[in-house]
Amino acid sequence: MKLLHVVGNRPHFVKFALLHREAKKHKALTHKLVHTGQHYDFGLSGVFFRDLSLPQPDHNLGVGSSTHAIQTGEALQRLDVVLAEERPDVVVVYGDTNSTLAGALAARKRGVPVAHVEAGLREHTWRAEELNRRLTDYCGTFLFCPTRKAEENLRDEGVPHQRVFLTGDITYDAYLEAAKHVAGKRVESVPAEFILVTIHRAEAVDHPDTLREVMRSLEILPLPVVFPVHPRTEKALRAGLLWNGMAANPRVELREPVGYFEFLTLLQQAALVVTDSGGVIKEAFYARKPCVTVDYTNEYMEIYETGAGILAGRSAEGIARAAERLIEYDCSRIDPASIFGDGCAATRMARVLARGGDAVAEDA
Repeated sequence: MKLLHVVGNRPHFVKFALLHREAKKHKALTHKLVHTGQHYDFGLSGVFFRDLSLPQPDHNLGVGSSTHAIQTGEALQRLDVVLAEERPDVVVVYGDTNSTLAGALAARKRGVPVAHVEAGLREHTWRAEELNRRLTDYCGTFLFCPTRKAEENLRDEGVPHQRVFLTGDITYDAYLEAAKHVAGKRVESVPAEFILVTIHRAEAVDHPDTLREVMRSLEILPLPVVFPVHPRTEKALRAGLLWNGMAANPRVELREPVGYFEFLTLLQQAALVVTDSGGVIKEAFYARKPCVTVDYTNEYMEIYETGAGILAGRSAEGIARAAERLIEYDCSRIDPASIFGDGCAATRMARVLARGGDAVAEDA
């Protein structure tokens, strides 16, 4: 059975690395890798291929940055050509990006089954990521759910149970393995105590007033800030004439994007995380770090029920207040496995795909 994996950004690379490694243990499975080019510079793409020892893509579509519609449309059109050439048995897509949706739609239009890694997650909003999740799930034949809540969402939506597999979270698999790699390591050029910040979502970055407000929050947080800046965010900061002021602030250290292992090292050193990234929210939880979410909702509400996270919105005062509340929160008693599984999600997914979907529910 030939699997065609479609990836396009940082979280995809991490998930693919684990599934590809486990799937290679099954001789019945062969693999082709397509990189849409949604993330294309070294800091967000090449460094992950290097750090995770990923195979070079068989196809690089070079889609690049644009509006949601153009990016999805370009990826869809170019993937159709690849599908006609490769004739895969299953297309594997990851997460909730435009590359995810394009891969799912291109496959279903050609009658190719779709496997969706991180299926069933819901924010109950109408923003782009939620549309991508829902539409991809409706295209899916193998829906790999990271949590019990995700599985429940699909059942509540009437998705046939034969398509739904509770596997656990593949990014938790990745974290458990990577944590061993970075154990005992430190990034030396950071304050003794600091808050790790990432901001990149359109809702925060693409609106100048909102971006200004979020950046103002960094100046009033209770500890110094280490801020690896996404290229999209840097572009918006420079366009809004905010970059020089942020760079001159002694409490805020702006950094270029960092690789997977360096980021996890920073995460383990941080006292607190402030982010709008769904992936970083989970990684903070895995590392037992309190996390302020710069948003009003999230697809992993189970995290907030533990007390380890706060949905702070996007006002400077709201973010700062949440940080003050969480800075001393003791996360040591939290067990990520209670929500995200036992670290064997990739093994279960590979087994399902190798059996052509004949695996039964008790395997998960």
